Amino acid sequence: MKIFYCCYGSAHSSVVAASIHLGLLPSNRVPAPKEFLVLPHFDKTESFEIGTPFFMGKDEYDSDVFILGMASERRLIKKAILSFLTHAGINTREVMIIDTLKNVNFITKIGGFASRRLGFVTIGRPLTILGIQQKYGDFVKLVMHVKTTEQKTTQLD
Repeated sequence: MKIFYCCYGSAHSSVVAASIHLGLLPSNRVPAPKEFLVLPHFDKTESFEIGTPFFMGKDEYDSDVFILGMASERRLIKKAILSFLTHAGINTREVMIIDTLKNVNFITKIGGFASRRLGFVTIGRPLTILGIQQKYGDFVKLVMHVKTTEQKTTQLD
């Protein structure tokens, strides 16, 4: 299976969700700021990299976990990806595209904009972390739902 955690720029919420999925972040507590800062791609993805899937690792079911920035065209890009895979003869049942932006609050949006768009990393990065910490339980719930769905799908194969 291929699991894509998607957000606006593949720098914050998708990185957090993929990291929880892969055990790089805990699911039983809210991480400290320094735990976010050591994650691959966290607050590091550049604008020109939006649309590029980044491989984050393999999970316990041997599924590939990716992050992907889709800017403001999430529905269109998801449709294009699934359509392409179908035409290429690839079973789209083996692909999960998960939108993580529903778990992003205003503080994270402001922080992400300040850090990635304006280059004010010293202001933006702590705001993104604070906002994610506030919504961390929602990220864990999202990932647990994905893993449950993945496990059921994997057992059917």
